[in-house]
Parts: sequence; structure tokens; C-alpha cells
Amino acid sequence: MTATAAVWLVILVALIAANLPFINERIFIIGPRRSPKPLGWRLLELVVLWGVTLGVGFALEARIGQIQPQGWEFYAALGCLFLTLAFPGFVWRYLRRRHP
Repeated sequence: MTATAAVWLVILVALIAANLPFINERIFIIGPRRSPKPLGWRLLELVVLWGVTLGVGFALEARIGQIQPQGWEFYAALGCLFLTLAFPGFVWRYLRRRHP
């Protein structure tokens, strides 16, 4: 896998993972169904899936070559990107108008 393909794969995984908490009612995708699922569970899932995405990125980076050391700025930027990618799911869940 080339470096460009790995980057696009991580972005695709991040896009899917960031929206998963907002499009389903199950806890961590496979748990019991909670209807409606509280916002706290959704935020916890978002943090856990952020870690999963980070792990996928590190695994792909290790497969391509040496893992580069990262400072706090990298994690802050990745967190902001993850929240930005989660915005469509948040809008779909909480901000769209529901017609009776």
C-alpha cells in the first residue's frame, strides 16, 4: 500500500468512525439498543472511536515505515479534524427538523 492510499484510508476510517455514534442507537455498535441513546454515550463512543482511528493510523504508518514521534499539537489537530468529520452525523441526529 502506498503512502497516499494509507492517508486516504485513514481519512475514510475517520469519517465513518466519527459518524457512527450518531447514526445508530446501539452502545458501541454491538451493545444493547438504547432508544434514545443519551448524549454522554455518544460522546464516549466518539472518544473511543477517535482512539481506534489513531491506532489504525499508527498501524498503517508502522507498515509503511518508521513511526514518527508526535507532540500534543498532532493529537489536538487530529481531535479537531475528528470533531469536524462528526458534524454531519451530529446535525442529522440533533439539528434536523422532524416532521410529524
